[in-house]
Amino acid sequence: MPFDSKVPGVTILAKVTPEQAQILTPEALQFYAVLHRAFNKTRLQLLQKRVVRQQQIDRGLLPDFLPETQHIREDASWKGAAPAPGMADRRVEITGPVDRKMVINALNSGAATFMADFEDSNAPTWENNISGQINLKDAIHRRISYTAPNGKQYNLRADGKVATLIVRPRGWHLDEKHVLVDGQVASGSIFDFALYFFHNAKKSVEIGIGPYFYLPKMESHLEARLWNDVFNMAQDYIGMPRGTIRGTCLIETIMAAFEMEEFIYELRDHSAGLNCGRWDYIFSVIKKLRQNPTFVLPDRADVSMTTPFMDAYVRLLIKTCHKRGVHAMGGMAAQIPIKNNEAANKAAMDKVRNDKLREVMAGHDGTWVAHPDLVKIATAIFNEHMPQPNQLHIRREDVHVTAHDLLNTNVQGGKITEAGIRANISVSLMYMEAWLRGLGCVPIHNLMEDAATAEISRSQLWQWAKHNAMTSDGKQITAGYLLQVLEEESSKLAQEMGEQRFKASKIPQAKVYLSKQITGEDYADFLTSLLYEDIVTVEGPKAKI
Repeated sequence: MPFDSKVPGVTILAKVTPEQAQILTPEALQFYAVLHRAFNKTRLQLLQKRVVRQQQIDRGLLPDFLPETQHIREDASWKGAAPAPGMADRRVEITGPVDRKMVINALNSGAATFMADFEDSNAPTWENNISGQINLKDAIHRRISYTAPNGKQYNLRADGKVATLIVRPRGWHLDEKHVLVDGQVASGSIFDFALYFFHNAKKSVEIGIGPYFYLPKMESHLEARLWNDVFNMAQDYIGMPRGTIRGTCLIETIMAAFEMEEFIYELRDHSAGLNCGRWDYIFSVIKKLRQNPTFVLPDRADVSMTTPFMDAYVRLLIKTCHKRGVHAMGGMAAQIPIKNNEAANKAAMDKVRNDKLREVMAGHDGTWVAHPDLVKIATAIFNEHMPQPNQLHIRREDVHVTAHDLLNTNVQGGKITEAGIRANISVSLMYMEAWLRGLGCVPIHNLMEDAATAEISRSQLWQWAKHNAMTSDGKQITAGYLLQVLEEESSKLAQEMGEQRFKASKIPQAKVYLSKQITGEDYADFLTSLLYEDIVTVEGPKAKI
C-alpha cells in the first residue's frame, strides 16, 4: 500500500519503512509543503535566470562585478553576523556523506566541525537521503551508534568532544522526484533543509550549537536571498528567533566570485562566511566559459591554487570575508592515506601540509579535509600559524582583484597530455559507475573523488574536443579520438575486473552516458542531474510538467 503522508497535496512516491516514517511525519511534511509552496516558484525562476545568463556568456558577454550592487560593495558600515556558538573556531572541517559510520567517525575525528553532505559526496537515492536524515537526527540527539558487519561497534566519544555539525543540502538545481507537492516535483534543497531543520533545530540549540548549513552551487546573490527568506520563514514557523540559523556560502561558481559581498549582505544575520569550493569552482570556469576557446585549460593536475584565476579568487574571498567580519574557509584536500607505499604516502601527505600552510598564511580561518587521518596534519599547521580561533583581524587591504584577474586562466607551463586525457576518462567512468550504485564519494587513484572532481574531468574532455585542442606531443583532440580512448580505458577496466564482474557493474551504463558527454556537442549542466533518473525508484502518479 502506498505511504499515506496525511498531508493534503503531499505525495510520497517511494516505499517508506517504519523507521523512515519517523522522519516523514505529517508535521515535518506539512512544514516542507509550506516552504515549497512559498519558495519553489522563485527557485524555478532563478534557475531560468541561469539559462539566460549562460546564453549571454555563450555570445561573448563575460562575467563582471554588478553595477546595480556597487553601493553594497562600497558601503563599509554593514557586517555579517558574529560567529555563532560552536562556530568561532573552524580551524579544520571534515566533510563526507551522511551514512551512519561516516557520521560517527567524522564527529569523533577531532575536527572542529563536520559538514554532513547531502550533495556532492552523496548519491541522492531515496534510501541514502532518508537514512541520512535518520543518522543526523540520532547524532544531534546524541544517540547514534553503529555495528559493522564484522561486529565492530561505533559510538560517539565518551568525553563529549564531538565536531559541530553543519549540513549541506542539495543545490537549487536538484529535484527530489520521490516527493510531489500539489503534483509538482519537490525541490531537493528545500526538502533536505526542511527535514533536518524541523527535527533538529531546537535540539541543536539545546546542546549549545544551532542549526547550521553549507549552501552550495549558487550563481547569484538572489539565490542567497532566497535561502535567507527560507531561513526566516523556517525560524518563524517553529518560534525560533531569527538569526539562530547560520549559513556558509560555498563560492564554487565563477558567477558567485563576482558577488561575494552581495552573498554575505543577503544573509547578513545568518551569514557564517564563505568557503573556497575549489574543485567545483574549476568545473564552473570550464562549464560557463566552455564555448570560448580563450579559456581552454590544461590537464587537471596542472591547475593549482597558484594558477592566476584561482589565486585571485582566494585572495578576494579572504579580503571580502574579513572586511565583513565573517569566516573565510579554505578548500578541500582530496588526498587520502596510501597504504603499503610509504614513499607515495609521504608525497601525498606533504602535498596536504603544503596546501594547508599556503591557506593559513594567506589568511584563511579554517580548511577542509575528506579523511579523518588528515585532521591531525591540518590541525597542527593551523594551530602553529593561527593559535587563536580565527584570523578575522587580517584584513588583506593590500588585495585588489579585478574582473580580468578572476578570468585569467593562463596556466604557466600547463599542457594537455595523453596521460591527462586517460586519467579524466578513467576517473569519470569509475565515479559515474559508483554514483549509479548509490555511492557519491569514492577513492580513485589515491584521491577522494566526489561529483565536483568528476565534473572537472568530463568537462575538460568536452572542452578539448569542442576546440580541437592539441596535446603536448602534437596530437589534435577530436571526438573520435576521445571515444577511442574511452573504449580503450573501458576495456582496460574490464580486463582488470574480469568479464563477469565488469558486466555486473555499472561501467557499461556509465560508458554510454560518458560517450555522449565528451564529443564537444551535448553537454549536461550537471552529471548528478544527468544520472539522477537512473537512481529514482518512484511508484504511482507522475508529476505535472
